[in-house]
Amino acid sequence: MIRTKTTLVVGAGASCELQFPDGREFLARISAGFDFQRLGTSLETPDIKAMADHIADIAKKARVKKGALMEAGQTIRSAARISSSIDSILEQHGDNPMVLAVGKLAIAHYTLDAEAHSPLGEEPKDPGDLPVRGNENWLFQLARALVNGVPRSEAERCFDNLSIICFNYDRSIEHYLPWTLHMAFGMTLTDARALVAEKLKIIHPYGTPGKLEWQSGKMPVADWGAGELENLPSVVEQIHTLSERKEERGFSRQMFAEVVQGKRLVFLGFGFDPMNCSMLFEAPFEHNPDVLVTLPRASDTQRAAVMRLLKSQAGIKDEGMITIEDLRAWELMRDYAPFLES
Repeated sequence: MIRTKTTLVVGAGASCELQFPDGREFLARISAGFDFQRLGTSLETPDIKAMADHIADIAKKARVKKGALMEAGQTIRSAARISSSIDSILEQHGDNPMVLAVGKLAIAHYTLDAEAHSPLGEEPKDPGDLPVRGNENWLFQLARALVNGVPRSEAERCFDNLSIICFNYDRSIEHYLPWTLHMAFGMTLTDARALVAEKLKIIHPYGTPGKLEWQSGKMPVADWGAGELENLPSVVEQIHTLSERKEERGFSRQMFAEVVQGKRLVFLGFGFDPMNCSMLFEAPFEHNPDVLVTLPRASDTQRAAVMRLLKSQAGIKDEGMITIEDLRAWELMRDYAPFLES
């Protein structure tokens, strides 16, 4: 059990352990899907056809010109040559509703597609197993830390000291954890999902393509890895840009509160992108949390840059409180389990 207030900040590097694309690969897929010059030729791909169909559907329902939306797709494709993420492109073109519409459409489509093709399946392949086999992923290591030593009668306490800020669009955390409670405590999957829905504190700053069927809230439902969506326009509306989030009343305050409440701050596969950091470090921390950071294969210069960023933007005065490890997310969660559970 995690016994000390802990906030996990999760980036694409963690999701890569489950074969989700990182920011650059995700943008490359989106860019390729907007290559409409290949539409109707022998070079047409299923993704190009799918994006063209989605745009036609959105254009009809929103009563806008299909050509204008396809042109917006070309704008994103052009910007992708110099940008590092789809998030930054949407921020750059925030004054263009067509670009925002097709960009969010692409994010929803490719996120659901990544869920469908991830080894994290909708259900376990074998009864009694987890939706993804093996322990070399950070979700398994997190689940083990959450349930370790917790009596079945106190299962609802698993999430008392955990908050998660996930900068990824996929719903892998929400999808996976109920199965682990189901396995660990022998509760029904329905009860496990209800417990996660009630107790798990998780924020997706950029949103998700809808909610899973069992989750609470008013968002439209999109099943794990859904291929067809009747409510696609509503799902697309759940994707947000940095500027949109900053305009939301209370969102920045809520997110900052989850960051500063943690006596331990753990960065898993987080790339310290300036846009993401601007949301996380709205103001310097008044406390001095223990900080763990995964930076696999980073150079000394990169490590020094992250150290300086945490000291300057987060206001962490004691450098000894910051630990930067050449470990993947699952390795850090495994090796630091005694510390994280203390």
